[in-house]
Amino acid sequence: MRIVKEAAGGEHTEATAQDLELIAALARRPLSGEEVYTFSVRLCDNEIDRDFERFTVQTLEELAPLFVGRAGIFDHQWSARGQAARIYKTEIVREPERVTRAGDGYCWLKGCAYMVRTDSNRDLIAEIEGGIKKEVSVGCSVEHAVCSVCGCDRTQTDCGHEKGQEYGGQLCWADLEGARDAYEFSFVAVPAQPAAGVVKTAWRGGRQEAARLEEEAALGRKCLEELRGEVVRLALLCDRELSAQAMRSLADKLSHQELEELRRSYARRAEERFPLKTQLSYETRSSSFREENKAFLG
Repeated sequence: MRIVKEAAGGEHTEATAQDLELIAALARRPLSGEEVYTFSVRLCDNEIDRDFERFTVQTLEELAPLFVGRAGIFDHQWSARGQAARIYKTEIVREPERVTRAGDGYCWLKGCAYMVRTDSNRDLIAEIEGGIKKEVSVGCSVEHAVCSVCGCDRTQTDCGHEKGQEYGGQLCWADLEGARDAYEFSFVAVPAQPAAGVVKTAWRGGRQEAARLEEEAALGRKCLEELRGEVVRLALLCDRELSAQAMRSLADKLSHQELEELRRSYARRAEERFPLKTQLSYETRSSSFREENKAFLG
């Protein structure tokens, strides 16, 4: 699952002797402090974003070493000509006094980047210094997008829980887990958001394909909602002492497979408790008729 996330960045920093050693490991020759321009970028954080997704702290820690050596480009245009900078160091910055919407301490991935001072990038450096080039966006990939309500991996199956909605008072979002690779960071013209945004690149086939997939997803959500209602109805039928609200809250957290298994179980219990009886018993009445009239039969 490839993702693109926007964040704020572009803060100038002074290169230390240790920074120059790390930069030398990426360069073909050691560079002096006068030759390089260094700055820091806020790559991504663990806050729930505008698409109701977030990186977990563990994922940020996994991404940190992957971004070392990655290039800084423009508008995610993968071209050697567009490479402007390179990340030489990353660190996790923790702000425990700030709590995310998920309820944990806020932290973010900081990247330190450098560029060689040349005539061609003099304007870019001036724009970073002046706060014009302030927004960056990162390209990376993760393995899982885990539903916060039921724990289902949304990259494998649609659990039916809609991100941004509440189920039993619990907000639904997706935890991005399992950092697979980091591609680049990019200077973009999109203003920084209070919570970083995620733009998916998994859509293929244009708008018609996207509309078809959305229609199928809506149908799946409707069927899943009906299944939840049926499970609650059967559960209350089997046990009148159950709380309808508690049962509904439980059903909201279950996956489609779990709901199906529960529905079958409650259906069997309901059938045992309330067996169906036919109003007409043809075989019984026929046998009784033959016994009563046996004497008249030749």
